[in-house]
Amino acid sequence: MKFYYENPGLKEYIAANPAFKFEHSTTVINSRISDGAISSSEYEESEVQDEFYDAMADDSSSSSSSEEEEEESDDDHEKVKVVKVKLRNVSWAIAGLTLKRAPDLDASKDLDPCIAPINIDPSQFHGSLNKGKDENDSNCWTSPSSTGFMVRGKTYLKDSSKVMGGDPLLKLISVDWFKVDKAIDGISLHPRCLVQTEAGKKLPFILVINLQIPSKPNYSLVLYYAADRPINKSSLLGKFVDGTDLFRDSRFKLIPSIVEGYWMVKRAVGTKACLLGKAVTCKYLRQDNFLEIAVDIGSSSVARGVIGLVLGYVTSLVVELAILIEAKEEADLPEYILGTVRLNRLRIDTAVPLEV
Repeated sequence: MKFYYENPGLKEYIAANPAFKFEHSTTVINSRISDGAISSSEYEESEVQDEFYDAMADDSSSSSSSEEEEEESDDDHEKVKVVKVKLRNVSWAIAGLTLKRAPDLDASKDLDPCIAPINIDPSQFHGSLNKGKDENDSNCWTSPSSTGFMVRGKTYLKDSSKVMGGDPLLKLISVDWFKVDKAIDGISLHPRCLVQTEAGKKLPFILVINLQIPSKPNYSLVLYYAADRPINKSSLLGKFVDGTDLFRDSRFKLIPSIVEGYWMVKRAVGTKACLLGKAVTCKYLRQDNFLEIAVDIGSSSVARGVIGLVLGYVTSLVVELAILIEAKEEADLPEYILGTVRLNRLRIDTAVPLEV
């Protein structure tokens, strides 16, 4: 088939997945998958997610464009499920494969290449919110992979293509869950903050995300991301860390995702990337070996309404967040994830009081 041989990216993908083949009479991919593999409903869910991230899929493609049927395999004499996915056009196929590719640029260039990385020992850092042992733990945090988040690819400025995020550049080492009388800016300067510990002072760089949550009382969810080397000052991250607040506001991006929870909460939060500096008030504190970003969620009536809904169901929610710097120039592409966090069914009453 001419399309197959003239598209090396697709050819490589097919070669790496011998279970896939093309039928000449129709534009159909036959994927022979065992009973324990992906179901058509799971495929449809991933299709919706791809469409949300600007994949070149047709909105009208739904369960009617895919079907499951039982067949007898000639090769292994076992029943297998055949998932037939009708491709609307060639561009859809290519876009679908592109979305599965991680960024091809090493994000570590944003760290100083002339300095050897240090070993970050997580056991030296203890926040008020426990780290979960696995995904079934409650009232805890974990650090998920970035592959569930879509970021701008190398050719985004030409074709708006997005790719899966690679490994986070920074390591999430601790999370604090504080209860406060009023929102605290510059929480990194507080004696109880990780940044002020002996172990924290030895780290090359710490990015502190202080999510200020309006309520009665107020809360602060503080995320600490560490780098194993100093920041490369000429990189995009270096320009962000030591740049102006105006530049930071135009680039600081967050991608949310409700992994488990009620549909109304999922719908309210969404999965679209948000420039936080444009949506809410962000205050920046750059000192010593850290940059703190205080995000005042209460500064926006819309954000305040969404977070109020989230707090009402928080004990049943699994929330994932990814933070990154928006790439607007070709030299900065592809985008990469700075850090991620998964919050598993938080309990509001476990927040630790923090006095100023």
